[in-house]
Amino acid sequence: MKRPERVAVIGVGVIGASVGWNLSRHGAEVVFIDAGQPGEGVTSWSFSWVNASNKTARKSYFDLNVAGMAAHRELAGTIGPDSWWYPSGHLRWADDPAAEAKFLETAELLAGWDYRVEMYTGAEVRSRFEPALTVPDDVPVLFYPDEAWVHGRHLVGRLVGQAVASSAELRSGNAVCDIGTDADGSIRSVALSDGSRLDVDVVVNAAGPSASHVAGLVARRLPMRREPGVVARINCAQVPVHRAMHAPHIEIRPAGDTSVVLHSRVAMCARTPAWPSCPTARPARCRTSTPRCAAPGADGTCTRTAIPP
Repeated sequence: MKRPERVAVIGVGVIGASVGWNLSRHGAEVVFIDAGQPGEGVTSWSFSWVNASNKTARKSYFDLNVAGMAAHRELAGTIGPDSWWYPSGHLRWADDPAAEAKFLETAELLAGWDYRVEMYTGAEVRSRFEPALTVPDDVPVLFYPDEAWVHGRHLVGRLVGQAVASSAELRSGNAVCDIGTDADGSIRSVALSDGSRLDVDVVVNAAGPSASHVAGLVARRLPMRREPGVVARINCAQVPVHRAMHAPHIEIRPAGDTSVVLHSRVAMCARTPAWPSCPTARPARCRTSTPRCAAPGADGTCTRTAIPP
């Protein structure tokens, strides 16, 4: 009998963990490799919003995301939903007429595609969903009841734990330094920063921001686009919100029992004022500042920017 293929999954965020878990279920010998700890990289700081309401540029892309929502629900049934799956819906509202008209137009489009959407006033939202919100009484608020958010680190932990329990291997705290290949380009091994070398047949590149570096180890170019944004996790004695929401200028969701995640796509935002006791869910506008280059490359391009304090 042919031996199972040994697969090195490089990068153990939600993508690497999902791929490795599935490969392990189908008989592959999986070794998870991560320079840090599973789920502690990009996955830990993702807004992790499971939706299709924000995917309307093309119907095919919308359909793909609807299928992704169904796949998340199926996964929750397979591995159990505890601590990672929160199907509590999603709220969205705006504070200017143009933005409001746009999201109402999108809601009409989604309803035509049989995607569930409900409309409430701000007062109704406070009464039915989020009593801590300071949203005007008469503002229209959309509610998407089939949407959810995911606790990424907990999901990764569940997937990796189940894979390791069925014979997968975890090498955390190890960066990949080299990938050995045969003359025909087939994968033979991976060398790790602890000095070890593992014989493998396949490499899965799920290394997130480091994916281009991993691709370069086998002479492949993987273009990466940096998309600036600001993410903050605020500790709270009592979490004031119960679901993901898009408020004006900022996205908000719970992050478990004792914290809230704030996400802004405005890269110029320097910091979000702290909420020491999280008394309400009303965000304040951020102070702005001009970014500077923190890591100039050899060719003069900027590989990493920083916001001055």
